[in-house]
Amino acid sequence: MTGQVELVVASGKGGVGKSTLTATLALVLAGRGYRMVAVDADAEAPNLHLVLGVDKWDSEEPIYEGRIAYIVDELCTRCNICAEVCPYGAVEIHDGRYTINPWICEGCITCSAACPPKAIRYKFRVRSGVIRVAEKTRYGFPLVGAESVPGRPNSGKLVTEAKNRGKAILGKEGVLLVDAAAGIGCQVISSLTGAQLAVLIAEPTLASLSDLKRIHRLTKHFSIAPMLVINKYDLNPDVVPLIEEYAEKENIPVVGRVPFDPAVPESMVNAKPLIEYRPDSPAAKEMKRIAEYIADEVLPNWRSWWSRYRPKKPEPYVPIILRPTQPGAPPK
Repeated sequence: MTGQVELVVASGKGGVGKSTLTATLALVLAGRGYRMVAVDADAEAPNLHLVLGVDKWDSEEPIYEGRIAYIVDELCTRCNICAEVCPYGAVEIHDGRYTINPWICEGCITCSAACPPKAIRYKFRVRSGVIRVAEKTRYGFPLVGAESVPGRPNSGKLVTEAKNRGKAILGKEGVLLVDAAAGIGCQVISSLTGAQLAVLIAEPTLASLSDLKRIHRLTKHFSIAPMLVINKYDLNPDVVPLIEEYAEKENIPVVGRVPFDPAVPESMVNAKPLIEYRPDSPAAKEMKRIAEYIADEVLPNWRSWWSRYRPKKPEPYVPIILRPTQPGAPPK
């Protein structure tokens, strides 16, 4: 393999096995001699370090950005205008004093623009999260993780910082293996930005199929070549053909079908990768086979794979923007 390639494990739905498959991929790639850095890109609920047994980080760097409003009590006239205009309901009244809840405030400046006595100030460079690095896990490869401070926005920026840190460690050649968050929000968009390949995971339910279509639209937006894994395929065989039909129509190769296996949650409880905890379990065997296929057939010729399975033309994804309303106001 030549050059640097980004491989993202993603899904539109949570709890479908992303971290379990990512850990399996990481162990197999490391065993195959790949130069590789793993990135936990779920800044709001990171857990890849738990699966990989990382309980101590070599470095932790706080990330500061954004702003939070606060009210100067001596200047406040209790006019209530800030509470009326705040789109997030962050203005609170305690014992007659107006305050701004720092966990809710988004720093949008609406309150300060409307305040007649100009009693509202801002605290800048607020701590939004932390980037953590384990230079060498017990399996021999580095792990970079991001974790956001509860209530702070811009988790997507944290993911971008984590990926950039991983790329710097990786150098010009190797695999950046990214364990994305669930859904299609800012974190996932940051995870997919710049990637060439994506493993999409779905379960045999209509809800998961709907979410698969949403995450697939994002991969098409970024011209990423996807592949599909159907997890717990044997729990609802009637829906599997619907997922496979969609995959065939959209030129998404199905690289694996993982059976339901109680060993999977047991491995999570014991904080061990599945293929290490129960290597002979049905799910472990199939996930290892999937990882070996990616290591042996996809990554050595990833440019050909990308050319074959990427969308023929980018399909811009235009999100629906829901604007916040004032508390008590009817929805628009």
